[in-house]
Amino acid sequence: MVRTVRFHEVGGPEVLRLEDVDLARPGPGELLVRIDAIGLNRAEALFRGGHYIEPVKAFPARLGAEAAGVVESVGAGVTGFEPGRPVSVLPAFSMNDYGVYAERAVVPAAAVLDRPDGLDAVGGAAVWMPYLTAYGALVEVGGMRAGDTVVLTAASSSVGLAAIRIARRVGAVPIATTRTAAKKEALLRAGAAEVVVTDEEDTAARVLGLTGGRGAEFVFDAVAGPGVVGLAKAVAPGGTLFVYGALSGEVTPYPGFELGMPALNMRTYTVHEITTDPERLRRAAAFVTSGLRSGDFAPVVDRTFELAEMAEAHRYLEAGAQVGKIVVTVDH
Repeated sequence: MVRTVRFHEVGGPEVLRLEDVDLARPGPGELLVRIDAIGLNRAEALFRGGHYIEPVKAFPARLGAEAAGVVESVGAGVTGFEPGRPVSVLPAFSMNDYGVYAERAVVPAAAVLDRPDGLDAVGGAAVWMPYLTAYGALVEVGGMRAGDTVVLTAASSSVGLAAIRIARRVGAVPIATTRTAAKKEALLRAGAAEVVVTDEEDTAARVLGLTGGRGAEFVFDAVAGPGVVGLAKAVAPGGTLFVYGALSGEVTPYPGFELGMPALNMRTYTVHEITTDPERLRRAAAFVTSGLRSGDFAPVVDRTFELAEMAEAHRYLEAGAQVGKIVVTVDH
């Protein structure tokens, strides 16, 4: 039997239950991984609450798409992995099919990467989702280059912090936004060139001022909702506004109609664009691993919880006070 977090109905963190479940065996193309640490993502809270882009198909339902651990057994047809190998599990599958909130989990081998030397389980559960998300949009899809300016909303999130470091590594200029001044100093220490406190300043006016009126080549937005109209005003002609989250919970308009149809590219983005494409994932993994080796990149962990504290960890996630990643550890 394997201790596994499941839920039997959609709802708040209180619906999460730690249950004993029969140990599954890996099928063709799958691995069984002993889970040592789990990286929490807002998508899991949305899935649990019935608000995700994909509905829950059956109960009891599993959760979790990011983890680190050790390969225990290998299914038919899998090459390149063997028992005992330290790995990280990436968000490259539907949580209707797999979940890693458990002591052990069967996952697709295509969703697993070797864990770089020197990266422990907590770091291995905290680094990939943020860096793959930010790299995928800004570099792989957007083509961010030296000299570009990128505006980052929800910049104290793990993805926002990764985006700051990625921008710095390619020679771009990261401008972080945060609602209140409480996280301003932390963002400057994290490498933001400038911080816009949105409760006190007009984001577009500040960005235009910082760029000599040009605007930002990229806006990387986790909030969505009506605020995209103001963000669009900060985008340089021909620039791109990526929407990769929906923290506002409100309807997102297309700002081009309100702003007189400027030369604005606006697109939604999810990390699955990278994690489910083998060639894109290969390039992304090489980029992130290189940054980890050089010390330019590092996981940022705000707080850890234990597996039995998963409901509390979800409450903390939804409170939004963290700077960096929330990780749940698993004792064996």
